[in-house]
Amino acid sequence: MLPDQVGEIVSRNAPPEPAVEAARNADSLLRGIYEISKILTAPTRLEITLANVANILSSFVQMRHCAIVVLDAEGEPQISATTGGAVPQSAAGRVIPQAVIDKIVATGVPIVIQDTSTSELFQADPQSSSGTVATAFIGVPLKAEEKIFGTLSIDRVRNGTTRFRYEEDLRFLAMVANLVGRTIRLHRTLSTAGQRLIEKQPRPEQSLDEDRTHPARHPHVKIDGIIGESPALKQVLEIVSVVARTNSTVLLRGESGTGKEFFAQAIHKLSHRREKSFVKLNCAALPESVLESELFGHEKGAFTGAILQRAGRFELANGGTLLLDEIGEISPAFQAKLLRVLQEGELERVGGTRTLKVDVRLICATNKDLETAVRNGEFRADLYYRINVVPIVLPPLRERPGDIPRLANALLDRFNKENHRDLGFTPSALDLMSQCYFPGNVRELENCVRRTATLARSTTITASDFACKNSQCLSSLLWKGVGRSHGAYAVDEFARGNMMPVGSPLPAMRVGPSQNEASPGETCDPNHPVCPAMNPRLTERDRLIDAMEKAGWVQAKAARVLGLTPRQVGYALRRHRIGVKKF
Repeated sequence: MLPDQVGEIVSRNAPPEPAVEAARNADSLLRGIYEISKILTAPTRLEITLANVANILSSFVQMRHCAIVVLDAEGEPQISATTGGAVPQSAAGRVIPQAVIDKIVATGVPIVIQDTSTSELFQADPQSSSGTVATAFIGVPLKAEEKIFGTLSIDRVRNGTTRFRYEEDLRFLAMVANLVGRTIRLHRTLSTAGQRLIEKQPRPEQSLDEDRTHPARHPHVKIDGIIGESPALKQVLEIVSVVARTNSTVLLRGESGTGKEFFAQAIHKLSHRREKSFVKLNCAALPESVLESELFGHEKGAFTGAILQRAGRFELANGGTLLLDEIGEISPAFQAKLLRVLQEGELERVGGTRTLKVDVRLICATNKDLETAVRNGEFRADLYYRINVVPIVLPPLRERPGDIPRLANALLDRFNKENHRDLGFTPSALDLMSQCYFPGNVRELENCVRRTATLARSTTITASDFACKNSQCLSSLLWKGVGRSHGAYAVDEFARGNMMPVGSPLPAMRVGPSQNEASPGETCDPNHPVCPAMNPRLTERDRLIDAMEKAGWVQAKAARVLGLTPRQVGYALRRHRIGVKKF
């Protein structure tokens, strides 16, 4: 092929010059949108972001100056950014004439002015005059979802030789303004949400002032299943709400029937582990061999009957909370196995060799005197220190007399729902229950409510419907001292109707070798500290003071009177803040 023919083919296939220039311009504008998008998504303040956009526009559009004006809710200039950076708010309205801003915002459409010296909008503002230099102006609204947030504008010098592409520039600026408008809306939305969050949170100085003003005030914490408004209960609920936010091991202590499982569930529900499992196990209900399999799990074939691999309670509670009820009843041999899991967070299934890591929040519960058990060698001291990180002593029902009517009504409502009945207490019935001692605490109260509701002959339960008013309260055998050694004799007396009603005068108890037990068939002295049920309004603090006064304020003698150890008496004196009198 001849050289001139090759040149002819190349010239015939080559695109014309305008098409090449248009493609080059389109590529430049696309890169401009990309660079501006990166600036708008950067984590900076809105003023800095807008100033960076104004500065980078000169790389993609022929211009002399660029101005971005953002309006507030009243339509006044709030933020202004030019190619030189952000402008103070006081000078925001002088970047471009206010008349130009008003027209763009009012019409919502772009403005193109070929010569600002002949425009009435610019002549109205002498400060915006560019002198004898012919200047062109393009302004577009900053919009997002049909809402106008301000204006974006550029100006350029017309020297008569440069040819401007107004349509392409206007289309590019409209796209940029759309992106800027959406960014402004996002910043304002986040700012509003953050301000609301700050307003909801108390200021540190405000919280400090409130603490100084109300140092003894306890926040009211509502927990399902726990009913009451007494100060003793509120104090425990306050401790529960604080402890729940940590992973510390909790030891729930208290008499039987005080609701230790409910409080353990409350700690779990208030903690960050609430979405994970809450697993519970009664350690006293299983023999040691079964208890080990239940807690740690077992491998297939580990023992007779282990036909499948089984995960233990620790594995099931991984990431959540595990309640070990009656922790004081486990054997010393099993205590050593449990201690390793608590210390290392590792375990092996029964019959397995693979070590498993577990992350468990442990809550233990007991009504046993662990200190005495440690001293007697029945409970390991190292395990005691491991589980007794945060002890919480649950108040008995006798220290919450004002909560008894609320609890009784709640228990009766539950009975009504289960049995489709509509029973209610009279004020005299509630007053009678409020005077009872209830050594079995809430469990005994529930037993009393259910028994009375079951035998009630009308829809209204009165004081005469209760068993204690008819000498039929079998629970009184537990604390009157009747037939402790010969239970059959006491039940026979009960069946023959010879039991005395609660609160009736009783013969004095003959104090034998044991200060804590009465002889069969005899009842305890109402004034004796071992029989506190005969004085239902006497609190534990009052009984302690009474015993100390009778013992001449000698702790050892008071301990013998109360059936406690001197150490327990000393602990009780410190807990109730009772000063020991010295003679």
